[in-house]
Amino acid sequence: MRELILASTSSFRRALMDSLGLPYRAEAPGVDEDVSPSLPAREAVRILAERKARAVHARHPGAWVLGADQLVEVEGEVLGKPENREAARSQLGKLLGRTHDICTGVCLLGPGGYAAGAVEVSRLSFYPVAPEELERYLDLGEWQGCAGSYRVESAGQALLQRLDGDRTNVQGLPMLTVVRLLREAGFRFFEPRTP
Repeated sequence: MRELILASTSSFRRALMDSLGLPYRAEAPGVDEDVSPSLPAREAVRILAERKARAVHARHPGAWVLGADQLVEVEGEVLGKPENREAARSQLGKLLGRTHDICTGVCLLGPGGYAAGAVEVSRLSFYPVAPEELERYLDLGEWQGCAGSYRVESAGQALLQRLDGDRTNVQGLPMLTVVRLLREAGFRFFEPRTP
């Protein structure tokens, strides 16, 4: 059986992978996530997804490794994970009442030098909200560890006015793209599990 490793310990990415029913395990890539701030989000996530996949694949060269990374881009500015509440307030201030892109890079590496990747982009529009509502949202702590300082799989969906694209992309792992990459690599779905 092929060994599949998700190069991420994100609970949201794991929940999406779990829903596929394919056997896999998750492992932290442990890489530097800094890229040049001048890079557009689409290029930065492609580089970071590959960097994460390569780090795990180097430790398990016989396995298939899936890496992913996500950034938000609004009016040409790239937003990563906020360092603190102040940064989260600033990021959300740039998104509320506006439309932005969320970009996720995915990279699949396999034995024998196999490599494939893609970047998925979804477009989101947020409601404008009053400052006190924003503070109540920040109190929830959903901004922690999230590019753009929100989670649409939790209470943050109440910020969302419109979504164009794959909702799972916004949640951190674009499953339409992941399934396509796995099928192209020869993975089979709906196999009976052996006890």
